[in-house]
Order: sequence, then C-alpha cells, then structure tokens
Amino acid sequence: MFIYNVTTHVEPTIESQWLAWMNEIHVPQMIQTGKFKKAIIFKVITENDLGGVSYATQYHCSNRTTFERYQKEDADRLKKHALDKFGERILSFRTELEQITAL
Repeated sequence: MFIYNVTTHVEPTIESQWLAWMNEIHVPQMIQTGKFKKAIIFKVITENDLGGVSYATQYHCSNRTTFERYQKEDADRLKKHALDKFGERILSFRTELEQITAL
C-alpha cells in the first residue's frame, strides 16, 4: 500500500468553502484518475502557529508505480485547479508514505 498524503493549511475565512470543494470536486477528480482506491480527509487537531486550520488528505494507491503515473499524467493539472481557485489562501505540502505494517 502506498499513501499520498497532502496536508493543507486553510485560512479560516474559506474553510467551509474549501472543505466542500474537496469533498464535491477535488477528491472525486483524484479518484476518477483511476490511480487511487480511496481517499480519507483528516482534520489536524494539533495547534499550529499559523492560525487557521489544517487538514491531511490521504489518497490510497496500490503501489508506487501507479503513483508515479499519477504524477506524470495528472498531478500538475489537478494542483493547478486548487491554486486557481484558492491561491495563497491555502498552503499544501505533500508526503509519500509506504505502508510497512498493519496490525
């Protein structure tokens, strides 16, 4: 199992708008690429110094090769959608995770 984790810091004034967009548009588009099996959105409950709120979205992929195809074929286009819609009101960083153990 391979997980593409995107943590996004969201300005408070757009939090509900961003979350609706994620649930209704962006996450379905990610799944529709055919490269991810499912996605889960988590609210980060650890306080941060930036103000606002952060969310971690985990996109589950069967393997790294499939994820690399996503990066090559889809990533730039889908990242641009978020940037065009929200600009600097969101800040995201991405982490690639490989599952080692499930107990």
